[in-house]
Amino acid sequence: MLCWGNASYGQLGLGGIDEEIVLEPRKCEFFEGKRVRDVGCGRRHSVFLLEDGTVYTCGCSDLGQLGHDKARKKPEQVVSLDAQNIVAVSCGEAHTLALNDKGQVFTWGLGSDGQLGLSNIEDCILLPLLCWDSWCSSDRHFPALLKTLRSQRVVYICCGEDHTAALTKEGGVFTFGAGGYGQLGHNTTHHEVNPRKVFELMGNVVAQIACGRQHTLALIPSSGKIDSFGLGGNGQLGTRSTYNRISPAPVKGCWQAHTDPVPMDVEAEQSYCVKRIYAGGDQSFAHYALSQDDSPPVDLRTTRPDGQIYTLSDDLIQKWLNHGHGRLSPEITNEIDLVFSSASCLNGSFLSGSNPDHYNTNSKCSGVDINMARLLYHRLIQSDYPQISQIVAASMEKHLLPRLSSSPPDIEALRLYLTLPECPLLSNPNNYTTLTIPFAKAIVNLKDAPIKVLGNWWSKFEPAVFQRLVELYKEVVVYLLRMQKLGIPLSDQRIFTCFLHTSLKFLEILHSVNEHAGQIIQYDKFYIHELDELIDIRNDYVTWFQQQMFSVVMDSQVTMCKYPFVFDAQAKTALLQTDAVIQMQMAVDHAQRQNLHSLFLSGGGVESVNPCLILIVRRENVVGDSMEVLRKSKNVDYKKPLKVIVVGEEAVDAGGVRKEFFLLIMKELLDPKYGMFRYYEESRLIWFAHKSDVFRLDVILNLWFSLWVFRSLQQLLDYTEDDLEEAFCLNFTITEEIFGTTEVLELVPNGTDISVNKSNRQEFVNAYVVYKFNTSVAPQFSAFYAGFHKVCGGKVLELFQPSELQAMVIGNTNYDWKELEKSTEYKGEYWADHPTIKIYPMRYDRIPILGMKSLALVIQPTGGGEQYFPVAHTCFNLLDLPKYTNKETLKEKLLQAIEHNQGFNLV
Repeated sequence: MLCWGNASYGQLGLGGIDEEIVLEPRKCEFFEGKRVRDVGCGRRHSVFLLEDGTVYTCGCSDLGQLGHDKARKKPEQVVSLDAQNIVAVSCGEAHTLALNDKGQVFTWGLGSDGQLGLSNIEDCILLPLLCWDSWCSSDRHFPALLKTLRSQRVVYICCGEDHTAALTKEGGVFTFGAGGYGQLGHNTTHHEVNPRKVFELMGNVVAQIACGRQHTLALIPSSGKIDSFGLGGNGQLGTRSTYNRISPAPVKGCWQAHTDPVPMDVEAEQSYCVKRIYAGGDQSFAHYALSQDDSPPVDLRTTRPDGQIYTLSDDLIQKWLNHGHGRLSPEITNEIDLVFSSASCLNGSFLSGSNPDHYNTNSKCSGVDINMARLLYHRLIQSDYPQISQIVAASMEKHLLPRLSSSPPDIEALRLYLTLPECPLLSNPNNYTTLTIPFAKAIVNLKDAPIKVLGNWWSKFEPAVFQRLVELYKEVVVYLLRMQKLGIPLSDQRIFTCFLHTSLKFLEILHSVNEHAGQIIQYDKFYIHELDELIDIRNDYVTWFQQQMFSVVMDSQVTMCKYPFVFDAQAKTALLQTDAVIQMQMAVDHAQRQNLHSLFLSGGGVESVNPCLILIVRRENVVGDSMEVLRKSKNVDYKKPLKVIVVGEEAVDAGGVRKEFFLLIMKELLDPKYGMFRYYEESRLIWFAHKSDVFRLDVILNLWFSLWVFRSLQQLLDYTEDDLEEAFCLNFTITEEIFGTTEVLELVPNGTDISVNKSNRQEFVNAYVVYKFNTSVAPQFSAFYAGFHKVCGGKVLELFQPSELQAMVIGNTNYDWKELEKSTEYKGEYWADHPTIKIYPMRYDRIPILGMKSLALVIQPTGGGEQYFPVAHTCFNLLDLPKYTNKETLKEKLLQAIEHNQGFNLV
């Protein structure tokens, strides 16, 4: 051991020497033949740990910091620790700590500020005591992220009295803090608030750093030399002077790199191969070995297993499983509890092989291997090892989850939010309220910045992984709703509401991520199909409607309509119908109030208001007659139930007349004579004509519009080049001109070429999209938007995805003939395998959003023979089908009936 610096109290361990200051490294004879494992330096004392686990101290002991009854100038063993196997030591200014192989900490010395971790004690402790209590110093602050070093790959730090040094993976050194004595090494005495690289050390790879009170050491293993800088008044720099150094200067000595050849001249001055440097107070130490020693110097940049936190790995899990049968030993129990109580242990686990270490974790990349996490968790949590599962669950419930912060100190602290849901314990319904929901609550409580990072990470998930997470919390919601249906005690109602709200809120976060990522999974994967049997959907909508309209908030109730993404097509149909009933009822009530008011004021002399909107139309002038009625109607009339009367036809409108009315009026409106819409054969969709008279037809029509229209009706005004492809079957292609090499873009609408230079492509595309979807049809769409919302607008539209709204209005093309066949009802002599039924072809162009089963077709036979036509009762989805005996006759009669499909006459 070599030592230099202040020796006035014997802290160098050199014994009773005459000098109070040692200006250059000197051999400490006491350590000859001994192997030193660790050194700690206080202001006026030092502690040494030997390889055999014994502890020695020397220096001043006025505050009990030596663990002896008096001062010592030579190292003396701390005999009270003789029964302990000590593995590490450290010093504060006037107190000492020792760590044993069981993880227990012993402290002694000055404790007036709580630095010993002991409560209700004297100011000084003369003998080592086991520290049982938690640290209670009132000056302690919570760790905060040093963002300026976030990307520097720091692997080791050390602190002086008021300055700090950091060592990076590449061997660079950053310092910050007080610099009045040059201890920062920046060739100045300025203080540094932010970390600054020591440029004077650049070109050298530093493997070790050590901070004294106001000086710093750096070991460069390639040359075996030590550099020092800072306060030198007590010789602590080892430069043979007491001058301060404001930039790195070599420590005097005959240094040798580990790789240097052994000197052949035996009379040559002995050279030292330094293994480890230490500093503290105003003293410095260098532990050396003879050059024949094969072991290289300690490199603080490399990972040492004994200096790392536990992480969940194959080897650790196998160790636990090997002891998992029967009663677990205290050692295994403590290890499991330690890993699953610590967010740090889990955040350090499951790192991706493509990112060799944690330094590549950033806001866009988690650096986590989700599949590895899933495999290891499933290997650990098995039914054959119930004790392990119990300890893991208890540790997460009692320690891990309650301690998760709403504002984690660093991005790396978010990694467990990705991996923990892969643990099978969270998928066990027995753990929903103790693990799964508290985990969701921890995420819901996160601040915006960490939620944004998690969203970025989730958006990179494979669809199957993201789907597992969504399914887990859908199952939690179903579990809670089933509990609610069975009955929740009044005393538990509040906590139940919190559980349900938390689970749905987490699903809402995932749904938002899914939408912003362009749908990792289809939006219908969020549907909870069990809702129809678990809640009263209509009552839920009424409650939500009241909350929205009248700002009524009930803490004790969760309305599912706040989370519309969980409603499937059947549920949303019920919501739309409920909203229509409410709107119609409000309009009817308004009419009745008007009639009652008029009755009292005029004595019945004023014509009453009809509670329905009656359209009396002639088949040959359906548009004109409709517009005439609608022009005279008030806004409230559009919410009334609609009844259609076709002049000269006997049918009473029970729904079928309305259906045909919409078919007729759409056929008319699409006629070129009106110039309102243009039909695109390729996409089979319609679009507003660029030049047309603007008028409003304020009813729901069979509007075969592209998805963009329905997004715009909900004010989701984003459109792209893909929308052109969907709506108009237009695309942009790159071609090369015959003459020259300039590449051009061709847009081919209606056979017209529009060419632009390739460099302007995106600008042109963006401009054309805006023109096509906005500028060119702004008046027409504005009128359409106003008319649509006059009839169909309201809070209910907020509950629909644009594609769901499209399917609700115009139906979809998800044909399932087997489903229709199953749902069809037969009457009289007919059954599914009746010969006439077997030859009957069925075809629908568009089907309702609920699918073909919702058509509920009823087929019944009629008498009179094969000369009769089939008759459709469209109000009731009922078909009178004569008993045709062959396919040709059925086809002939059916086609003739279809050709005469207009008109409502009683049959």
